[in-house]
Amino acid sequence: MNLMTEEKIVPAFPSFAAMLRVWLKVGLLSFGGPAGQIALMHRVVVDEKRWIGERRFLQALNFCNLLPGPEAQQLATYLGWLMHGVKGGLAAGLLFILPGAIVMLGLSILYVSLGQMPLVAALFFGLKCAVLVLVVEALLRIGRRALKGRAAVAMAVGAFLALFVLQLPFPLVVLGAGLIGAMFPQAFHGSGHGTASDDHTALIDAVLAADPGRAQRLAKSARRFGLVAIVLWLLPVVVLVAFVGGTYADIATFFTKMAVVTIGGAYAVLAYVAQDAVETYRWLSSAEMLTGLGFAETTPGPLILVLQFVGFLAGHNAAAGPSGMTGALLATLLTLWATFAPCFAFVFLGAPVIEKLQTNRALSASLAAITAAVVGVIANLALWFGLRVLFQALAPLTLGPVQLDLPVPASLDGVAAALSLLAAIALFRFRLGIPGTLALTSACGLAVALL
Repeated sequence: MNLMTEEKIVPAFPSFAAMLRVWLKVGLLSFGGPAGQIALMHRVVVDEKRWIGERRFLQALNFCNLLPGPEAQQLATYLGWLMHGVKGGLAAGLLFILPGAIVMLGLSILYVSLGQMPLVAALFFGLKCAVLVLVVEALLRIGRRALKGRAAVAMAVGAFLALFVLQLPFPLVVLGAGLIGAMFPQAFHGSGHGTASDDHTALIDAVLAADPGRAQRLAKSARRFGLVAIVLWLLPVVVLVAFVGGTYADIATFFTKMAVVTIGGAYAVLAYVAQDAVETYRWLSSAEMLTGLGFAETTPGPLILVLQFVGFLAGHNAAAGPSGMTGALLATLLTLWATFAPCFAFVFLGAPVIEKLQTNRALSASLAAITAAVVGVIANLALWFGLRVLFQALAPLTLGPVQLDLPVPASLDGVAAALSLLAAIALFRFRLGIPGTLALTSACGLAVALL
């Protein structure tokens, strides 16, 4: 009798260079804030490349939603780590940041050098209209896949109402969703996490199924680098505060604090940033703060890059130490470091734990509930963004605990509505794709300004 031992064939990941090309593409096209960025990443790594299955993608996204910092950038870091270890996570995370950071730096320099830029503003106006449609597409795409069952739908609706109507803090909504999922695992078991067939055909899932110990082999170096990242993150802050003082110590302290409290992404912390940067430190005006947000909304990369604009102006207008362009560049580097170094630390320290608990039933149900809540979060972002793109004025309405920003009908921007409709037709009817849609609406926005 012949006994044959059949070895499992472990699929191979794309080369590191091939992975870099994909993450560079994602970084260059990651417009639209977290909703649009996550939709783009989902389209590329789940639908087109089949690198990861729906369930594991959403579980990683849920984990990143619980961390301080930009969840889309942290999700890219997580997926890069699963494929090529620490260097893969660093590469994916950095490529997600760098294109937007370079563009934001260029816009900041133009802003302080040239002041008003009507043609550039027109270009970004058309881009913003397309971004609105991309966010709606993200809502439809993720909602179809994530809302499996009545409990998930109810959770999404509840999260939307809690955020849009009651103005509850984002972390409270997410943590509440996770707690409900853990308390009622049967209601959320299997919802919002794709299907088994999805996972089996995806590359990362196939590799981990054939080599179950891979994630834990990568865990040791991830934890080690995560601890090193925390030390490197805090070291310049301690040096500046203890030995330098002045404006740059304030910048280091302020943005380090932001890195810790930005649970829920940039929108959740913008009011706090505006209050401190404008009123307490007087680094910029409220109008300049809105300009920075406009830049961040219409450039690739995380929306939290608005902090880069704040830091740039803080350094440019510094009362003590280097100021002008030299001060602005130094403050920009310090801001980026304080904002993003902890993002890598949080992912590398936490991702191995999440991978180890993949089969935990309570965790799976908790994360499925958070997935459903995230659909409500994206709906809230889409509505928040849409009201501000399509209407030039909003009227606040407060009825007890209910707080709403209602559009003023007479302030409807006809050009914005027309460009948004054009973007929707290009994307949904003619399948023009993200680059083509962005280019079309940007060109139309520029043409309207010239005419």
